[in-house]
Amino acid sequence: MIGEKYSLLVLREIFLGVRRFDAIARNTGAPRDILAARLRRLTEGGVLEKTLYSTRPARHEYRLTDAGRELEPVLHLLRQWGDRHLTDRPPIVVEHSCGTDLDPVLVCRTCGEPVTGGSCRVHFQIPGWTHTGAVPVQDSPDDRPAEA
Repeated sequence: MIGEKYSLLVLREIFLGVRRFDAIARNTGAPRDILAARLRRLTEGGVLEKTLYSTRPARHEYRLTDAGRELEPVLHLLRQWGDRHLTDRPPIVVEHSCGTDLDPVLVCRTCGEPVTGGSCRVHFQIPGWTHTGAVPVQDSPDDRPAEA
């Protein structure tokens, strides 16, 4: 849902305070039919909520749900990556409440250490999954059909 084309741009706009369809379409460059589909999917997925702001004619705006607001750190990290690797001059600067420009760092909640390449190990919680994907399930002798 978040990885679909235009979804992150839609979320960026809503985080920046742009909540109405026409403005989101203008700022993202998304075709109107695709934008409508993304907004519908993000709403159905519980990331956005659609709110009526005018009854005549009926007009809606989009607001973040609690689940949507939890994506803010992800967007800050993606913006930071883009600023570092895709441009000479960042298009926006985000100021933190402490008064300095935000320089986000992902840290472990328990020890406070930054998360860096190689500092984490993955443990698969779904039976049959490994780093190479799903492992084919072997039929046990009890699962085979009886021969006649």
